[in-house]
Amino acid sequence: MLCRNSDPVAHHLRRLEEGLEHGLTLVSAKAVLALLELMGEDAGTIAVLRAGAEFGLRNREAGWGTGLTVLAAMANVLPHLEPQARALALVHGLASVSEDTRGRAPWFALSPLSAEIEPKRLEDWYRRFVDTRNGDACERVLATAIAEKSDPEMMSALMGVAITDHLFVDGGHTIDFTNKAFELLDRLAWEDAIFVLPAMAHGTASSSRSEESGQWRHPFDLVSLLAPTQSLASFPKDARAGSVFGDQQVDALAWSVLAEEPAAVVAALNQARAAGANDEQLARAVAYAAALRLVRFHTQNDHGDWDVVHHGFTAANATHQMVRRSPTPAVARGIYQVAMKVFLDRFLNVPVARPPSSHALAKTADLGELQQCWDREGMVEEAGAIVYGFVTGGGDQQTVVATLGAALLAEDAEFHWYQVYEAAVRQSEAWPEHSEQAAMILTGAARFLAAHTPTRRELSQVVRIATRLRRGEALYEEM
Repeated sequence: MLCRNSDPVAHHLRRLEEGLEHGLTLVSAKAVLALLELMGEDAGTIAVLRAGAEFGLRNREAGWGTGLTVLAAMANVLPHLEPQARALALVHGLASVSEDTRGRAPWFALSPLSAEIEPKRLEDWYRRFVDTRNGDACERVLATAIAEKSDPEMMSALMGVAITDHLFVDGGHTIDFTNKAFELLDRLAWEDAIFVLPAMAHGTASSSRSEESGQWRHPFDLVSLLAPTQSLASFPKDARAGSVFGDQQVDALAWSVLAEEPAAVVAALNQARAAGANDEQLARAVAYAAALRLVRFHTQNDHGDWDVVHHGFTAANATHQMVRRSPTPAVARGIYQVAMKVFLDRFLNVPVARPPSSHALAKTADLGELQQCWDREGMVEEAGAIVYGFVTGGGDQQTVVATLGAALLAEDAEFHWYQVYEAAVRQSEAWPEHSEQAAMILTGAARFLAAHTPTRRELSQVVRIATRLRRGEALYEEM
């Protein structure tokens, strides 16, 4: 928990909590700026993240939600943002936490069991209680497992297997939220797991399950198709020792995941595994395929369908990160599940959007032209072409990431926007700089942002006001 011996620090932490409680974004912003100044950027950031996490968990009986997911996502991208944008990113996360907790009942955490219990038995219990949708029992098991001096890999495996026991639960939100909880702990400390991870229990237990959906049963019976990979006894064997599977093969596999037949997708994954692909490469290929759905999304589709393809991409990114954290067959089942989600989204690439490389702006690739893409509605193709041309033309990829981040933070963003941007940052990092794959991933993010901007841009204005007040400037003077 936070050390609050320093009076100025304690004062601003109290002000931060007041801002969160009452939805006073200006108060929260001023507290964030003060804490970063008093404690230094690194220590101040951790203090803000921990205060936001404690508040978000304590004041939401349902446990982890969208607000904490945004906070964790913004924490992940802080190193990629310009220094002046980092406080704004934290305020975005805190504002989401405040909104997600307003009017909610508080959470009273359950205590762990006092008896010493073997990890395998705890895993069996957790899977059974998730299966029977018993949220309280799930919470008690997680608290007990953490109290038994567990480590992040063990807990990730325990929670991951329960998620993948069912198919693509809660539209991909459950695995994304779980992954974000672990990533937030990476920023804080593992000792904080006792109040973070049990907050996942009720959401996991109550999640919808795609095997209960008609879309996964007809016209293709995806449930039966995935049965062999769902069974750990028949899960595809490990790759051949000494086999070579490089980025070129991962790229080819991603395009195979875009096949028109689900059996072909599963076969491609199995064949790649047999040819030497490890689970990280399989998950990265599926995540790239999901990013291509954003790149190939035609603007003639219904605008709301951006959220359909976005769910595949963010869930694929979360699966990739979970597989890296816990490389077990149980967690790797999620790769096949999200691949079926990517398959189901194929209709949103009919017709396929114009390739970004074919646009005239891809040849000039001036990032300065992106601003008009955010300021005017409908400049989706232009934004994608500029980003694609800049990255493939040898431009600094980090500059693109920071520019897209600044565009996101300038808007009154919604939950899905943060998810797409953060996933694009993580996935573009997984490929060589200036590669076709990194360019396409960032192109998809740029297209998504351009499809949703501009907004009223009130939140960024609040932070500018807080910054000027912190400097002692008169607000009535022109900047």
